[in-house]
Amino acid sequence: MALTAAPPRTIVTGRQAIAFVRKHGVVLESSRGKVVSFAEAVAGAPIKGNWWSHSKGREIFALTRLVRDCDDVLVCRVADGKVTFVHRRLWPALIRLADRFPRGGLARLREEHTPSGRHVVRTTSFPDWVSRDVAVLARKLGEPEALAQIGRLLV
Repeated sequence: MALTAAPPRTIVTGRQAIAFVRKHGVVLESSRGKVVSFAEAVAGAPIKGNWWSHSKGREIFALTRLVRDCDDVLVCRVADGKVTFVHRRLWPALIRLADRFPRGGLARLREEHTPSGRHVVRTTSFPDWVSRDVAVLARKLGEPEALAQIGRLLV
């Protein structure tokens, strides 16, 4: 996993957004923390204050919504209670080490648009969102390997 320094601006399309999350595995949506920030990657530099006020704010919003809608990305609050994107390739490690995280942080967050246009966040508790195939992979994964994949979240 990358350090928290913002990478150069490389995300301008939806495909690049998903590739960024896949590459880094665990990414904060917009905050700063133990892992890289998606919003800062879109901006190409650290963001001072609220990202909505940044010149790339609308682009950041659009790309975060695209990532949130991707079936290969778990949206949760596993990194210090902040909105976190976890790519599918790391779900087995996350599940294998689930007892080391607050239960609420592993809940899946899904944003829905109501007919009135409101945004509502639906929460699916852990482990209700975990598919059978991912649970099997998690059981087969050794703790050292899981720690190697996502241990940075535990520091």
